[in-house]
Amino acid sequence: MRLFVGLGNPGGKYANNRHNIGFMAVDEIARRHGFGPWRRRFQGETSEGTLDGEKVVLLRPTTFMNESGRAVQEAANFFKLSAGEITVFQDELELPPAKVRVKIGGGIAGHNGLRSISSHIGNEYRRVRLGIGHPGVKELVHSHVLSDFAKSDRPWVEALCEAVADAAALLTTGRDSTFQNKVHLALQARGFFEKGDDGAV
Repeated sequence: MRLFVGLGNPGGKYANNRHNIGFMAVDEIARRHGFGPWRRRFQGETSEGTLDGEKVVLLRPTTFMNESGRAVQEAANFFKLSAGEITVFQDELELPPAKVRVKIGGGIAGHNGLRSISSHIGNEYRRVRLGIGHPGVKELVHSHVLSDFAKSDRPWVEALCEAVADAAALLTTGRDSTFQNKVHLALQARGFFEKGDDGAV
């Protein structure tokens, strides 16, 4: 069994924020794979289903980003999951828009959602880092992540969430590099990257 956590802030005010791309990704996984209805539990909302025969619980914490770890810990304790069985979908400033990187452990790069999760369950969980780009100067970071995607961003955001959802089963069996490749090639096929772009950043 696996726990897939999408990071974001609850409520309509934040729904289209860059910071909420983790919510968008798990929503698309639920939609594309026919997961059950969302229900309130573990200081969040969960939806259950299977990916390639593996049971997966999707979790959207409703604690606000800075307290995401409380919801993740509650769910992990209930299902008796180790950090290695948990995958977190997060926005990543240090990656260009639509780029994806998967890593296990490592630093949190100032991400408050990851800081909270690491403080509750340790650091050895998988992160699916979804690139939202950097505004260029540190002072603009806060307003950048808490503002909505521009209308011109919507095509790649939707394509990225669809590609992530289509390839999500690979994450349940630890085929992280294959997942990265599939997502990159799907976006390339839709014209978001140049043909010579191998996905490196």
